[in-house]
Amino acid sequence: MYGLWRPRVLGAWKVPASGPVILAVNHAHNIDGPMLMGTAPRPVHFLIKKEAFVGPLGPFLQGIGQIDVDRSGTDRTAVTRALGVLSDGGALGIFPEGTRGEGDFASLRAGLAYFAVRSGAPIVPVAVLGSSERRGRLIKGLPPLRSRVDIVFGDPFAAGDGSGRRTRAALDAATVRIQEHLTAHLADARRLTGRERAPEQV
Repeated sequence: MYGLWRPRVLGAWKVPASGPVILAVNHAHNIDGPMLMGTAPRPVHFLIKKEAFVGPLGPFLQGIGQIDVDRSGTDRTAVTRALGVLSDGGALGIFPEGTRGEGDFASLRAGLAYFAVRSGAPIVPVAVLGSSERRGRLIKGLPPLRSRVDIVFGDPFAAGDGSGRRTRAALDAATVRIQEHLTAHLADARRLTGRERAPEQV
């Protein structure tokens, strides 16, 4: 990451140094996950679509602790492995939008709320900005080489209401709470990095 681009990491100290934590990352480009893996202050175990585990990349991703997910239904094996990461005090990385999009946290899936409420782990919002910039690209599908990519970590917060309930209503309320925190962090990150007038392009 540091050889090909110029990552600027802000707020990494906000990530708890130990114990379970969930890193919730906006997702506008394929490089967002690898960028965070290469710059986070702790090893991160991401939930990644199983289609990415092909060829030599598959054993590599598995070797560094990434979790493959079958998105065609509820992948109970992946859910169990993800909860295992948290119960072991690890850091779990999730793209709460489920797939690449605008990268603005506008549409969240319920998975993040489930993991947060079930495990009790705090969520740290992460904004990756600049990864989807198109101007100056030499390689299709990648940000311009040596361009700046900002990785901004936010303050950890609890998704649940403290009751420990995992009912549908409780998870829906947690999802709303999460979206409010993530959207506010993204706006703060854009102001902090001077990107508020140049929203991400996809």
